Amino acid sequence: MENTYPDGELLICADCGHEWSPAAPGVSESALVVRDCNGNLLADGDSVVVIKDLKVKGSSIPLKQGTPIRNIRLVEDDAEHIEGNSDKIKGLVLKTCFLRKA
Repeated sequence: MENTYPDGELLICADCGHEWSPAAPGVSESALVVRDCNGNLLADGDSVVVIKDLKVKGSSIPLKQGTPIRNIRLVEDDAEHIEGNSDKIKGLVLKTCFLRKA
C-alpha cells in the first residue's frame, strides 16, 4: 500500500492499522492472496461455484447461479480475478466476489 510507514522494526499501514515485520521468515512480498466471496483462500486448480446469474460479454449464454467452474487459474498480480472454463463457455475471466469455493 502507499500509506505504509516504518515504526522501529515494524511496518504499519495507516489505512487499516495492520502491523508486520518485513524481515519475518516465510513472508513473501510477491505472494498473491486470492479469496472468494466468503473469504476462503483460492489456489490454482480449485473448483468454484457462481453465486449469482452473470451476463457474459461476447456470449448470448448467461452463467447461471450454481454453475461450477473447475480447475481455475489465478491471474498474475490480480487478486480480484480468476480464469477458468464452464461446461458451455471457455476462456472466462471472473471476479472473485461472484464466486465461492466448491
